Amino acid sequence: MMSTKKKLPTHSQGSGNIFADLGLPNAEEHQLKAALVVQLKRLMAEREITQTEAAKLVEMKQPDLSKLLRGHFKLVSVEKLLRMLTAFDQDVEITVKPHRKRGEVGRITFIPA
Repeated sequence: MMSTKKKLPTHSQGSGNIFADLGLPNAEEHQLKAALVVQLKRLMAEREITQTEAAKLVEMKQPDLSKLLRGHFKLVSVEKLLRMLTAFDQDVEITVKPHRKRGEVGRITFIPA
C-alpha cells in the first residue's frame, strides 16, 4: 500500500526574529518596535477606540498611526512608542543587565506583562 503523506519541502528553524531571518539591518530594533505596536493595537482593541481617538491620545496624526499599525516602523522611534504606551496608562520598565554569555553582543528583549 502506498503512503499518502506528502514530503515537506526542506526548511530551517527560524531565529525567533523574522527581521533577522530576512537579513534586514537593525533587526532587533524592528522586532522591538513590532512587539510594542502589537501592544498598542491590543490596548486600542481593549478600549474599543478608533484610530482617530487613539491618534489624539498619542499625539499623532491618524494617517501616520494607520501606517504605523500596518508595519511602517520607520515613522517612529522606540522612545516614541514607549511614550505612546504610557499615554494608554501603561508602565514601561527597562532593565539593563550583563549578557549571559561573555564575549557575545547583548540583546534587546521585550517581555509583555
